[in-house]
Formats: sequence, C-alpha cells, structure tokens
Amino acid sequence: MEQAFWVQSPGEGALRPVALPTPGEGEVLVRTLCSGVSRGTETLVFRGGVPASQHDVMRAPFQEGEFPGPVKYGYLNVGVVEEGPAALKGKTVFCLYPHQTAYVVPVSAVTVVPDAVPPGRAILAGTVETAVNAVWDAKPKLGDRIAVIGAGMVGCSVAKLLQGFPATRVQLIDVDPARAEIAEALGVDFSTPEAAEAGCDLVVHASASEAGLGRALELLAPEGVVVEMSWYGDRRVSVPLGENFHSRRLTIRSSQVGTVARPDRDYAQRLGLALELLADPAFEALVSDECMFEDLPTVLPRLAANELSALCLRVVYQPQ
Repeated sequence: MEQAFWVQSPGEGALRPVALPTPGEGEVLVRTLCSGVSRGTETLVFRGGVPASQHDVMRAPFQEGEFPGPVKYGYLNVGVVEEGPAALKGKTVFCLYPHQTAYVVPVSAVTVVPDAVPPGRAILAGTVETAVNAVWDAKPKLGDRIAVIGAGMVGCSVAKLLQGFPATRVQLIDVDPARAEIAEALGVDFSTPEAAEAGCDLVVHASASEAGLGRALELLAPEGVVVEMSWYGDRRVSVPLGENFHSRRLTIRSSQVGTVARPDRDYAQRLGLALELLADPAFEALVSDECMFEDLPTVLPRLAANELSALCLRVVYQPQ
C-alpha cells in the first residue's frame, strides 16, 4: 500500500494509505525518489490561508480534497517510471504531483529529467519554471539596473536568471543578512533593503510583504516597473500610490505561473527550459534542508512556524 501526505485541517498533517490503479494505455506508474516543499505556497495551504475566492485558482494539477482541508497538495515531484511505455521505463521524470510514495498519471503529465540534472535538484523545476515566466513578464533590457526583493526560492531563482543578461546590474535584496551566503553561491550581489541601490529600471518583488512592495516602488527610476510575484493569500496589503507614484510614471504588473507569458511557447516548453537550466549546480543552494517522507507530518508544522530556515525542503523517499 502506498502513502500520501494530506493536510487534515489547518496546521495538521498526516500520512494516508493509497491504493494505486493499474496503469492503462498512455499512463505511467512513477515511484517517487524525492519531492520538494514550495515553502511560500505550501505553508500557506498548510495554515489554511487560501481565501475562498481563490480555491479554484490555487488548485494543484493532481490535488485531491478541498481547501482548507482535508487536502492533498503539492507540485514538485521527481521519480522513476516503473511501468509504462518502453521509451519511458526506468527514466527519471518530473511531475506536478503531491507528496506520495508512488502514483499513476498520464504520460503527458511527466517530463524526462535531463541526464545532467540530479533528481534531488530536479525538484526545483516548478520553482525555476515560475522564475522563467517572471523573466518573460519582466522583459529585461540590455544594461538594465535591476533589483529582486525577497530571497526565497522564487526570488533567488529570478535573480540567478536575470544575472545572465549582459551589462545588467542585479541586486538580490532581503531583510535577512544571512541570505547573502545564498546570493554569493548564485553569483548575485546582495543587499539589505536599507542599503539597496536605487534608480532601478526594473524591480521584481517576491517577498510577500507590504514593506517589500513599498520598498520596490521606492527603488524605481522614473518610468520604472515593478513585477509583482508575491502571493498574499487572504491578507490585504496597502500599496503606496500617493507621493510621486504618478509623477514618476511608475508601473506595477503581476506575474503568475498559471499563464505562459510568451505566446510562442507552451507549458511543456517552459518546463523543459526550466529543467535544462537546472544543469547549473549553483541552483543547489536553494535546497537548504531535507527530511524523510515519513517525517513530513512533524516537519511541515515547524517549517510553517519558521522554526526551519529551509528555502526548499527536500523530502526523501525510501527505495522500494
């Protein structure tokens, strides 16, 4: 009997038994090697913070149950195909599936992980895919002065990708000075909000805080753009649109991974690109803690309470 992690009710998680169906034509059975906890979104779900108006928008592709719970939620899963088409058997694949020891999905739901990407790093594919979409939304230009506020999983990934644009100045900004170590591993300059360089053409905001959004606007040069990536759940935030917001002709625009930001690309191409980018070992810095699958019900409450500092919590599964 397989097992899956469920949020029983806000703040309480448990493992439940799962009986898998026999894979049919066009399906694969995947044995999970590891999964990742996307800290911002999944701790929001764990705390029961998804507003009723967003229950449909926030559904994960293979979610079971409903918010606030019981609900089986998650979308960073890497495993090995045990049954299915000959071309896929034995292949390591990424799937937007919750935390579960094994599962059956359509072939179209899995993406083969490139040989150059270790399974433990491939769990970041969903996060890097979000960052790819944000960069497409941001449309950086040669020589732009750029800041990324919020050195979480997504913010770090965005900063890493933007750092590759020629002649740009990229700063990763966070209230926690300890995040400077992660920025260094990614090859990105770091600053606290107070010391950040102003005059930015582009600021990507990913701190999910009202103060961070306010600072993003302060750092902009005239005609500058804030790309807002934060998900606030059921919290209301104030946006400082007075003072010189209008006279400086500033812009705030949203970025959300649910829509592909380029009309000439589809979801599969975007995910494939994210997996290719993960061949860079620098992304390993985003995985800062791990636990065994059977310990997830006790570890996730600690993560939600900020007792653990993991950017991405890697969940490791026992081999069968």
